[in-house]
Amino acid sequence: MAVETMLAIALAVYLAIMFGISLAVRDKIHDPEDFIVAGRRLNLPLAWASLFATWFGAGSLLASADEVRVEGLRAVAMEPLGAGACLILAGIFFARPMWEAKLLTLADYYRQRFGRRAEIWFAVGTITYFGWIAAQLVGMAGILTVFFDWPAWAGILACAAVALAYTLIGGMWSVTLTDAAQLTILIIGLVAVVINVLGGLGGDAGVLHGLTVLADRVTPERLVLVPGERQGELFQWINLLVIGSLGNLAGADLMQRVFSCRSARTAQYACIMAGTAYIVVGVAPALLGLAASVLLPEDVTQTVLPMLAKQVLGPGLVVLFVLALMSAVLSTLDSAMLTAASVFSLNVLRPHISEERMSTMVLTRWCVVATTVISVAFAFGGESAFSLLEGSYALTLAGPFVALAFGVYWKRGGERAAVASLVLGYAITAAEMFIPDLEDWVGLGVPIPLLALAVSVAAYVTIALTTPVPPVTPSGSAPVVVPDVGTSR
Repeated sequence: MAVETMLAIALAVYLAIMFGISLAVRDKIHDPEDFIVAGRRLNLPLAWASLFATWFGAGSLLASADEVRVEGLRAVAMEPLGAGACLILAGIFFARPMWEAKLLTLADYYRQRFGRRAEIWFAVGTITYFGWIAAQLVGMAGILTVFFDWPAWAGILACAAVALAYTLIGGMWSVTLTDAAQLTILIIGLVAVVINVLGGLGGDAGVLHGLTVLADRVTPERLVLVPGERQGELFQWINLLVIGSLGNLAGADLMQRVFSCRSARTAQYACIMAGTAYIVVGVAPALLGLAASVLLPEDVTQTVLPMLAKQVLGPGLVVLFVLALMSAVLSTLDSAMLTAASVFSLNVLRPHISEERMSTMVLTRWCVVATTVISVAFAFGGESAFSLLEGSYALTLAGPFVALAFGVYWKRGGERAAVASLVLGYAITAAEMFIPDLEDWVGLGVPIPLLALAVSVAAYVTIALTTPVPPVTPSGSAPVVVPDVGTSR
């Protein structure tokens, strides 16, 4: 049987299982809290599995492997080191106080702590999820192109339709349970492929010898983890590490899973376990990226993992590997779709649309559809998955992270401080997207995301220290006592 036929059958069975899981949990959905945060009932195994699977997507597998293939080990600064560290930091510093706030979305926190304008500005930053979702779609389309010769547009539409369908069925319960199943397939597939590739390099001497052979055959500059020869390269490496580790601490998807846990301790442990596992498992695509630099032609720099699998693996392992890749992509896709839709539904549209006109459940489902459509348009833009991923992380690094960190751990600072940090952070980071030479034009030798972070911190601290701002209600009117989230631990 041809590998394409085997793969088509395996994908059909796989998708049937995913939809079966989604349909099985429909009865758990009774209200918006069930749909958005799984009724706050996730236990530790489900919580950490969902966090890990949400993070470990096309960026962790496909995009980072492509970068390692070209740049070497220095490319792991953002994926997996930065992103894994982000989860660990979230568990140590933010999971407990944020869980105890009993929120549905992270934007709710900005409203309660700072006011309605801060909530809206945070919601504006949620557009970064379009880039993140698009990165997964581009990655998955590349897989389908390699194995089925599908045009990119067809792969993007097919992948988006599948993720959209089972997310609409069961919300966070569907997302969480399918994530757990997909995580199992992902780890089994990755381990099997790494053992096979290194075993092939090592011959009869085995996997460990294959690792030695790989290190000998890879050019020395590709084995450099932290570039230190030139200051500019070191700054860029630090920039990627900071973007990865801090850029998504104010991620709405991360906090939505924190809110879904059954206890604060569960939320803490889930984040720390997921972050540790992320870094450990993230070694696999880095190794495969290095192997691709040895085993594939020099001109192969995109979708290197599917190309590597097709060239060196037997039919059975190819099927397992593609299922692992699809699991990684879909588990990230559905989570991002639900997160962005929840923010737009509850924090942007709900105040303007009465419950009588449209229920929260219906409104959120329509927002899931809208999020998917916009993300598909982003994916059709044609940027590489890594570029889409880096841009989505960078935009949340400055303003949202600064307001969250100061808001939780410092009682000073109100709506004006938060809005200033958000707007300046967004503006400086977005400027780089439209002015590619902005860093050279500024002339400070500092990457723009780090500059945006520094400006956001300065703006928040300056306004907080110089302006006595009374606490505000969610609507921004009469003063009330601001929840002391930071001291709840």
